[in-house]
Amino acid sequence: MSDMFEKINELYDRRREIELGGGDERIARQHDKGKLTARERIDLLVDEGTFMELNPFIEHRSADFGMAGIKGHGDGVVTGYGKVNGRPIYLFSQDFTVFGGALGEMHAEKIANVMDLAAKNGAPFIGLNDSGGARIQEGVVSLDGYGHIFYRNAVYSGVVPQISVIMGPCAGGAVYSPAITDFVFMVDKTSQMFITGPKVIETVTGEKISSEDLGGSKIHNTISGNAHFRAQTEKETLEQVRKLLSYLPQSNEEKPPREAAASTSDDRPDLADSIPFDPVRPYDVRTVIEQVADEDSFMEIQKEFARNIVIGLARIKGEVVGLVCNQPKVMAGGLDIDSSDKASRFIRFCDSFNIPIITFEDVTGFFPGIKQEHGGIIRHGAKILYAYSEATVPKLTVILRKAYGGAYVALNSKSIGADLVFAWPNAEIAVMGPQGAANIIFAKEIAQSENPEETRAKKIEEYREKFANPFVAAARGMVDDVIDPRETRIKLIQSLEMLRNKKEDRPKKKHGNIPL
Repeated sequence: MSDMFEKINELYDRRREIELGGGDERIARQHDKGKLTARERIDLLVDEGTFMELNPFIEHRSADFGMAGIKGHGDGVVTGYGKVNGRPIYLFSQDFTVFGGALGEMHAEKIANVMDLAAKNGAPFIGLNDSGGARIQEGVVSLDGYGHIFYRNAVYSGVVPQISVIMGPCAGGAVYSPAITDFVFMVDKTSQMFITGPKVIETVTGEKISSEDLGGSKIHNTISGNAHFRAQTEKETLEQVRKLLSYLPQSNEEKPPREAAASTSDDRPDLADSIPFDPVRPYDVRTVIEQVADEDSFMEIQKEFARNIVIGLARIKGEVVGLVCNQPKVMAGGLDIDSSDKASRFIRFCDSFNIPIITFEDVTGFFPGIKQEHGGIIRHGAKILYAYSEATVPKLTVILRKAYGGAYVALNSKSIGADLVFAWPNAEIAVMGPQGAANIIFAKEIAQSENPEETRAKKIEEYREKFANPFVAAARGMVDDVIDPRETRIKLIQSLEMLRNKKEDRPKKKHGNIPL
């Protein structure tokens, strides 16, 4: 055998050793926890045969605290390039079998390098997180490594889509990278995120709590709002990531991918009676979404958090849109602190990546209460106003039933930059609901009446007729058209086509100062 073939064999031996990560025993332990290895995850995420690994031979340079002579294949992270649905993506996948996936100097350098490549080439970046945190043996160098990653998360925000998938522990400073990225996926039972773990909390505050109850997938998807999706298994989670990517452009310089639409009728006869005519009766806004969007195209985001607003990506005649919808069956669809945050961040994401925004409005107002006021509803509600005003993508609003008070203004009204506002003929657009308004305006008249209840009913109807109907707003140009509900999908298709080449310039500035 020639010298060259000996070297080639040595190369393949080294590669096989690297691919084993921490070895068979540690891989078995990973599997026993119900977790896949770093490379198995990559195989599920990318199209078969497309993954190209970068820097597989990198090793740590630390000699302190017993690290000298200890090999750590790839320094505990696999990085590289692949394709999802035929389109390029860049990724890292932390290897818990090597140093528990802990982040050290070279580990961070590998991640930073692949992030730079993603930005230079205009392709999404995906992080598969499974790490014990900073590598304590490397001290402040590992913290510096996190800083390089956070910096890139921030600088490349709005340049390429960034997705974090939490596949195990993600603790301490490590959680701030996912927090900056656009979307966070979690797996039930096996993934957790927290700043300080249960043991530290117990030591400092005396509170006892499990890792799952502190920072598990259910907590972050229902209470904290730090995560956007959760699934039962890692395989299901990675399938969700692949699905999400199918809606997204590769970068901010592209429009989202269009699909061929089914050649069915766009008339939707069922929409006329899809929601109760009575303005106070609840219903599920998803029934409207299902009628208007292409079949099975709606991918809801943060489904379990701030359920009084529904957000997500869908297709209308093959074109990707972002939907922001009041949910009347939860809190009567009123806006509170959490729903304001949820909607605002999604609006800004859509605007960053050229995704038209459609708002389905049925809102009673901003949610009243001392807790909301003291919690900063003014500041949080202002985020929605800011996000819609700042967005320059096509912006459409359909007022389904109610649009009262400041919430009417905040939810993409003409005055803050909506391109087109449509209203169904039953829509009520007013400073407040007819009942409340009549009680204030005609309080004296009602009180002095022989039959106060009858007078109140008449005055409510009078107010509704004079002020709380869509034709008053349409007469002032605040509503572009009052439409037959059955034609809602047709009107949106025509509007998206009309606005496809929309360009809107804003005053030159470094950036605005959103009320965070």
